[in-house]
Amino acid sequence: MDKIEEILTRGVANIIPGKKELFGKLHSQKKFNIYFGIDPTSTKIHLGHAVPLRKLNEFAKLGHNVTFLIGDFTALIGDTSDKDSERPALTKGEIEENFKTYKKQAEKVLDFSKIKIRFNSEWLKKLSFEEILKLMQHFSAGDFVGRELIKKRLNDNKRVGLHELLYPVMQGYDSFMLDTDLQIGGTDQTFNMQAGRTLIKDLKSKESFVLTTLILEGADGRKMSKAWGNTIWLDDTAPDIYRKVMAVPDEYILNYFLLATNLSAAEIKKHEDRLGKGENPINVKKELAFQIVKELHNEKLANSAQKEFEKVVQNKELPKKSETLTIKVGDSVRVIDVISRITKSRSEGKRLLEQDGVSVDDNVTKDLDLELKNNQVLKIGKRRLVKLVVK
Repeated sequence: MDKIEEILTRGVANIIPGKKELFGKLHSQKKFNIYFGIDPTSTKIHLGHAVPLRKLNEFAKLGHNVTFLIGDFTALIGDTSDKDSERPALTKGEIEENFKTYKKQAEKVLDFSKIKIRFNSEWLKKLSFEEILKLMQHFSAGDFVGRELIKKRLNDNKRVGLHELLYPVMQGYDSFMLDTDLQIGGTDQTFNMQAGRTLIKDLKSKESFVLTTLILEGADGRKMSKAWGNTIWLDDTAPDIYRKVMAVPDEYILNYFLLATNLSAAEIKKHEDRLGKGENPINVKKELAFQIVKELHNEKLANSAQKEFEKVVQNKELPKKSETLTIKVGDSVRVIDVISRITKSRSEGKRLLEQDGVSVDDNVTKDLDLELKNNQVLKIGKRRLVKLVVK
């Protein structure tokens, strides 16, 4: 398959205005300005974010001008494209803290020797109120409130902040300032990326493109999201990544191979054929988990994670050693706060407690406010043991 054809097909949900037009432009030898943006609204990047990142990296390998844009300014508003409520406002300090590890996480997928990093505060914080008003004249409030989730919030009498209308305008201005030929993002970003096409067409008389990638599901079948506690983080430990992948429903195995690995289409087809012939899905899923850990960490850690999974889960053995979580004197030792630190998700911590998934010294607890003590052992889920050390 032609390399450009493969890039425009694998894991792609839609291309605007069309795949045929973009295919022709990319074959013209012209170097495209391509970007993907991410707001530092949390401290971590998950495997779902990595889907468009992989696409970005493929274009960088072809020699295009590729930018990884950090939305340090747009994060002040927060994108509500895929949310059923308004985002809480972040302070500048919180945004800066969240970004600290972004590059380290993203370089598990991106080759930054070929990709530039930019911050949209470079241009957005310089806009005058007059300039903002002129930008807003290119859009209508009706287009914004007509979006499905916004309409639902309004119909449910939920608050929609007036500042939220500015988010697509700001993202559109990002695209304008980067003189973008192609924007990459998830399907939930289509509206915002279309704003970029509008500004580029109106102000530069130039046609640009939008490429949306398919959404990666979490273990619960919903879009992978921090809010739902169903994430596989890029900086998770090898055993955690392996364990989480093994929890993914069988029907998503091939989609994970497609969106979350660098395996070739031919290799993925072999796995598809094996499943089609009735092979036990757990065999294929173990190879999937191994591949993902190998790509995000290394082969040695992938082997170790697989052996641990086979010992602890498949053979029903408890690990010989528990993990240790050290907490400073004065920090919260409420069980919900401790579990949230371990799972890296407060919603996941609540879910585990509510579903009898947490034991303290072999006693199941649902009490979120239970105060833990030094040297107590927490059992999280079926096999994970964590010893609490307070210093």
